[in-house]
Amino acid sequence: MTKSATAACLLLLVLAACTGPVSEKVDPLARNVVDEAGLGDLMLTAGDPEEAVKYFRAALAQEPDRADYRRGLAVSLNRAGRRPEAARIYQEMVVRDQATPTDRVAYAMTALRLGRWEDAKALDADLPGGLDTARRHLLSALLADQREDWDAADAAYDRAVKQAANPAAIYNNWGVSRQARGDLDGAADLFRRALAYDSTLFSAKNNLTITRGLQGVYQLPVIPMTESEKATLLNNLGIVAVRQDKPAVAKGLFAAAVEAHPQYYQAAASRLEELEKTVVR
Repeated sequence: MTKSATAACLLLLVLAACTGPVSEKVDPLARNVVDEAGLGDLMLTAGDPEEAVKYFRAALAQEPDRADYRRGLAVSLNRAGRRPEAARIYQEMVVRDQATPTDRVAYAMTALRLGRWEDAKALDADLPGGLDTARRHLLSALLADQREDWDAADAAYDRAVKQAANPAAIYNNWGVSRQARGDLDGAADLFRRALAYDSTLFSAKNNLTITRGLQGVYQLPVIPMTESEKATLLNNLGIVAVRQDKPAVAKGLFAAAVEAHPQYYQAAASRLEELEKTVVR
């Protein structure tokens, strides 16, 4: 697998805001009450991320020198999937000398998701050597994956899981790394470790199922799943079977996906219909 293909594989988580115009006059006492109530923290962790974006934009417009508001805006934009905008806000923090090492790591991770590998490398190179956090080590692991330095990647993933309170997502990324190298047994083990920490992590369920399919195992793993998840996993396993030139197996999987879904599953039904035309009974 080429470096670009590996990178593609690897890039791979309220209160209602006021709708009226924001007053140009700020009551310092009111602002202090809001700060003490932890409204900014609440906006970062609860409810609609778009509402958080509105909140932090309004707060920053009133107090443009507040690094915490600028940081909150960047985080909220990321949560809302608006990564190009988040990257611009992080860049503003760097220019204003407001970015902490943690902010720079967040900026680098945003750059990775945008495919800006050189930006991420430059940010990583400027991080202090003593920064020992799970996210910092995950960044190192992803950059090592991109250059196919597997020993460095494994070492960084290992450091990351040891620092994480819940390493489910890190184990999942590590599994994708192993899968990209062709180590399917190792990948499956890491996806199972991820699910041991978070049984709701669908990406790990999907990755485990696909890995088993690549090994020729076309049964779903014994893991917790909803009806919708079961249907999706069966459908994705069917796609693996098609790509492995197993049309009869794929037909059965697509049929099972249609049956398992609590509603009509158009994607699986369409694939099943297509196979019905080609598979000899």
